[in-house]
This record gives sequence, structure tokens and C-alpha cells, in this order.
Amino acid sequence: MNIEIEKKTIEEIWENRSLLEDQKSIDLIYKVIQLLDEGKIRVAEKIEQGNWKVNEWIKKAILLYFPIAKNKNIQAGDLMFYDKIPTKQNFEEMGVRAVPTAIARYGSFVEKGVILMPSYVNIGAYVGTGTMVDTWATVGSCAQIGNHVHLSGGVGIGGVLEPPQASPNIIEDNCFIGSRCIIVEGTIIEEEAVLGANVVITASTHIIDVSGSQTVHYQGRVPARSVVIPGSYTKKYPAGEFQVPCALIIGKRKESTDKKVSLNFALREYEIGQ
Repeated sequence: MNIEIEKKTIEEIWENRSLLEDQKSIDLIYKVIQLLDEGKIRVAEKIEQGNWKVNEWIKKAILLYFPIAKNKNIQAGDLMFYDKIPTKQNFEEMGVRAVPTAIARYGSFVEKGVILMPSYVNIGAYVGTGTMVDTWATVGSCAQIGNHVHLSGGVGIGGVLEPPQASPNIIEDNCFIGSRCIIVEGTIIEEEAVLGANVVITASTHIIDVSGSQTVHYQGRVPARSVVIPGSYTKKYPAGEFQVPCALIIGKRKESTDKKVSLNFALREYEIGQ
């Protein structure tokens, strides 16, 4: 497959939807989704820590896949579903442990060594080796999850499919994301960061480093090795002053700390309970 040629063709189909009636166009879109499913291409590629390139044409191929795919019955034991996109079934061949009711949609890539508890991985997502997607955690469309990440119970990694140029949510290698955290709107969590339970980060969330003598503010990204907890700051409105949620960086994960250390241990270093 010549990526540059296929990229150009997908762009042409995107601009001229009448081409969706052509079998060659349909075959190409299915081929792109297959390559995504096999991990041979991905929605976003890491250039360096915290810096990622978005492959817009692949996101466009996913969006073009929906109008050409046909709804059909999907059966799982006694359960019946009706949808356009099948779910992965070859977990043994993939080398992935999938606990009953774990769902990974076709067109996502789940690398060998991943553990999927009852959870959901959407189309276009990438989940790296050694990662645990814990109970009721969701990995949204096009989200990029690195190697040896722990997504704790109930974590919500949002999907970013539209617009095509928008960056997906990215969790880099060796991060620990605490229970019920929410990461949305194209946020990047850099390598080895630790997020305590219930941290919510959106594109507009104030991420405030309070570990030094003066505050340092970030938005849209959590720096590498940061230890983060939920917080709030005072904001003035016409009706008065109110507390607005934020994320507080209270320190850095120690270099000597093993990358597989528990969240509890990392937070205890700063006398914070999970």
C-alpha cells in the first residue's frame, strides 16, 4: 500500500462524496480501517515527548466508513446488538486478555500484552502493550494510550473524531490514571504522570503547578512525571465569587520510583490519600 497515494485518494473522496458509490473507493476505505485494526497505521504518531502529529486523512477515512458500512445483527451469547462496526473476536491470537464484557471495536488496535477488564475501546483508538484498561473504563475514538499505562476503574478517555484536524486525547507511556478521572478535548498526559482519583482535564481546565514557591499554569497538557490531584480556584462572576474546578500538580514522580508503583504509593509521597 502506497500511503501517499491512498492519503490523496481519501482526501478526494472526502471532498467529493459521490465517489462513495465507486467500489474502488469503498474497498480503499475498508482497507484503511483494516490497517488501523492491525496497528499498521495510527491516527496520531509521536514525534517526541508531548509532541504528536495527527494523521487527518485517517480520521477522514473513519468518518467515511460510517456511511458505507451496513448495520447488521451482532450476537454475543444471549445478547444481541445491531450496529455497523463489528467487535474484535481474536483476542487469543492477539495475545490480549479480555475479561467477559470487555469490548474493543474493529478499527481499534490493542497490542499484545494488554489486559481489558469489562471496558470499551472505540474505533481509531490505540492501546499499547502492557496497559491495563480497568473496569468500566472507556477509551474513546482515536484516543492514543501508551505502553504500560493503567487506566483505573471508571476512567473516561474521551473520543475526538471531529473535526479531523483536532488532536485526540493522548496518554503517554507509564502513566497512572486514577479512578473516575476524565480526560477530554485533545488533552496530552505526558510520560509517567500520575493522576489521582477524580481529576478532570479538558482543553480549558487550569492545570496549576503548586509545588514551587510560585504557581505555574498549564492548559491542555500535564507535564511528564507530574503528580496531580483535583483542586479548585476562586473565580469572580456577576453573581459573586465561586469555586471552579482545576487540577493541581503537587510534585514530580521520583526518578527512583518503579514505573509500576501503585497510585497509593505515589500519592503517599506527598501525604495525599487516593
